Amino acid sequence: MKTLIGGLIVLVALAWGLDISTAARRGSLPWIVRQETLNLSGLLAIAMMSLATFLAARPAWLERPLGGLDRMYQTHKWAGILAAGFAVVHWATKEVAGSILKATIGSAGKVPKEKFIGLPDVLRALSKDMAEWGIYVLLAMLVLALWKRFPYRPWRLLHQAMPVLYLTLAFHAVTWAPTDYWTQPLGALLALLIVAGAYGSVLALVGSIGRKRQVAGTVVAVDHPAPDVVGVRCRLEAGWRGHRPGQFAFITLDPGEGAHPFTIASADRGDRTVDFKIKALGDYTRGLAGRLRAGQAVKVEGPYGRFHIARLDPRARQVWIAGGIGVTPFLAWLESLQADAAGAPAADLHYCTRDRDGDPFVARLESLCASLPGVRLKIHGARQGEVLEAKEIVAAQERGRRAEIWFCGPRGLAEKLKQELHDALPGRFSFHQEAFEMR
Repeated sequence: MKTLIGGLIVLVALAWGLDISTAARRGSLPWIVRQETLNLSGLLAIAMMSLATFLAARPAWLERPLGGLDRMYQTHKWAGILAAGFAVVHWATKEVAGSILKATIGSAGKVPKEKFIGLPDVLRALSKDMAEWGIYVLLAMLVLALWKRFPYRPWRLLHQAMPVLYLTLAFHAVTWAPTDYWTQPLGALLALLIVAGAYGSVLALVGSIGRKRQVAGTVVAVDHPAPDVVGVRCRLEAGWRGHRPGQFAFITLDPGEGAHPFTIASADRGDRTVDFKIKALGDYTRGLAGRLRAGQAVKVEGPYGRFHIARLDPRARQVWIAGGIGVTPFLAWLESLQADAAGAPAADLHYCTRDRDGDPFVARLESLCASLPGVRLKIHGARQGEVLEAKEIVAAQERGRRAEIWFCGPRGLAEKLKQELHDALPGRFSFHQEAFEMR
């Protein structure tokens, strides 16, 4: 994520710097600085928003280089946040900095107006007004995205306006980009970014995102292993490409509600059935148990994700850590290993739960691990005072061998363990984490 976003920022800055070095700027230094800050902040804002909009289209071919769709959505989120930040700088430079300079040093030395592409002034004025309102909407969306307690459904409905918002801001960028940009590498880069963003916007507006990976199906079974957990088994129609243990899919049970991502909690049986274990964590999942019934139609899109067992490093010591409902990918892993128990990798599986005595997954884990002698299961019940600490992982570490940590669970636990492991095993472990968030 950091590499992609940082690399794009550097690329835009270099292209902008090349324009600065080849163009003669007239005016006093304060006004030149203001003008170039205006240009650079605008370029960075549209670059970040183009990236966010393109990634929202879920291009599956980018999963491998970017580490999975969960990482892509993290990049999408932070690119959107940076886009809003750069847009604020752009607006403030235009309105606030300009007013301050006029009041302090006057308009003498102001940079002459630049030439723009040959559109009527009324269109450029329209694009300016639309962009100003677009920035307000972008900031509102940013606040709602960061406000986790804001209900998901209205947030999703508001988020559906983003493609239109992007096209509005892209129109502004094209109409107000100086003419000399289009004869330099900066213009080619800007055009490429806008084309990518427009592609994602159009796909969203016509409802084509993920369509090639969507398969219809039917809910064939519903169970309630715990008061706050609902299990769903779906049988999908022809066209489902199968999945690797640990991947996730988007499920649509109500077209008005839209798709939600859940990990597939079963191995691929070859019969196009998939299981999900869904915990009541938000406004949508809390009411899901009362709406689900066998026989209802379902649409599943996927599979996605790189948190699958095929990526294990056979040379590294395997440590698998699950927290709460984060156990679901490991259930799929363990189920897939049943067919060849003798060939299963050796691993330490730590399951962290609030109460080991009342947890519905403990018995299932014990049953699956019973036939896998290489998998050592350890249950950590918080109510029983059994809290997983990094020193337990370090104590079992073999000298001269790297550890490979696979983690799915609460972010706070992940950060705590990563920091402790970094202090105890610097450079001797890798940490793979399922990091999917819709907002």
